[in-house]
This record gives sequence, structure tokens and C-alpha cells, in this order.
Amino acid sequence: MHDTVGPLIVALDVSDQASALAICSQLNPNRCRVKVGKQLFTREGPAVVTALQAMGFDVFLDLKFHDIPNTVAAAVEAAADLGVWMVNVHASGGSRMMHAAVEALQSKAKRPLLTAVTVLTSMAPDDLIEIGVPASTPDQVRHLATMAQRAGIDGVVCSAQEANLLKSALGDGFLRVTPGIRLAGDAVGDQRRVVTPEAAIAQGATHLVMGRSITGAESPEQVVDNILTSLVF
Repeated sequence: MHDTVGPLIVALDVSDQASALAICSQLNPNRCRVKVGKQLFTREGPAVVTALQAMGFDVFLDLKFHDIPNTVAAAVEAAADLGVWMVNVHASGGSRMMHAAVEALQSKAKRPLLTAVTVLTSMAPDDLIEIGVPASTPDQVRHLATMAQRAGIDGVVCSAQEANLLKSALGDGFLRVTPGIRLAGDAVGDQRRVVTPEAAIAQGATHLVMGRSITGAESPEQVVDNILTSLVF
């Protein structure tokens, strides 16, 4: 794992390993990490994680486990055995599930970071109401993040719009991994709570997850360099 790598995580939201490796051949593993999500992992399996690690990249395995405690514990342990840098669960799975995930990693010599998803950045207040959550988005994010911290989770996946709130409530050491990051002028796509990289860092994000703005660029490495140069810590 690279302790000196910056906050940028490139989302490899592509359909096959060849496409993922082609993108990563244009990136520097000392300047960014990569995220493997459901689409790529379901098609290619653990082999794509191994291939990315062979290129020198730290991998965030973004499968958002949400199941009974024993199942999630076993899945998180399997992710740790793959040597991933970070893995995540859904905080809405509850405290017992998160505790089980934390306990499953205690004996690992190379323990990955464990984060919990709060409210997806594709969701707006009306979406929460639809699924029976009357709380405001910030209140629900803070509630789930507090549960996660108490369970021993290392941090949460949240919108940068809530990052400063969580930094104040839960401390700077609690990670705030923020998807929904777009460059100014980029298409929003299916995201609802979108923030630029500079604004995300200013609002308290510790890690930035960016996909299309980088992977769809003519020179992904140049975009990464431009983003990192623009950030003030």
C-alpha cells in the first residue's frame, strides 16, 4: 500500500478487465488509487483486482456489502485476503452487521480500511421519503456515520456536501470518502449531490472518487495531475 498517494480514487466503471487495464496504463499508481465496483467485479472477478495490484495500484473494492452479519463478515474477510486497500459495507445494514465486519478483519496482518456507505450520492430528499426515511439527508448521513464509528468502522462514503458536518461531529481521523465529484462543466449523469474536487476538499473530504471526468478524458494522467495541483490541503 502507498502511504504517500494523494486523495484521488479513480472509479473504473467499465465493463471488462481489458478496458480497466487500458485506462490504468495511462495513470500513475503513486498519484492515485483505483476503485473496482459491482459491474467490473461481477464480470471479471478477483482476477481484475490481482491485475491492477500487479500494476502497482491500491484497490478500493466497492461492493457495498449489505446482508446478515455472518455473510458480510465472510465477504469482508474474503476481500481482505485479496489484499485490497479498502472495502465497504452499507451502514444501513445496522450495528451488528458492521461490528461483525470489523471483527472479521481483526486478525488480518494486512487489514484493509473498512468504510460504510451512508446515503448514496444519487439520492435526494424525495428518495429518502420514498423508502420511509423521514429524516433530512444531513441528519440521516450523520446518524448512519455515528453508528459506523461506534461499530469501529474507519470512515464513511458520503457526499462532500456532508463531509464538513461529519468532520465536526466525528473528528478529522474518521475518513470521508466522497463520490459524486465532477469537474466544473462536466455532465452530472445519474448523481444528485455533485461537488467539484476543490470544493470537496474545502468541505472536509479526505478522499475523492472520480470516474468519467478522468476515464473519459483524452489524457487521464494529465487530468489527474491538474486535479491534484488544484487542491489545497
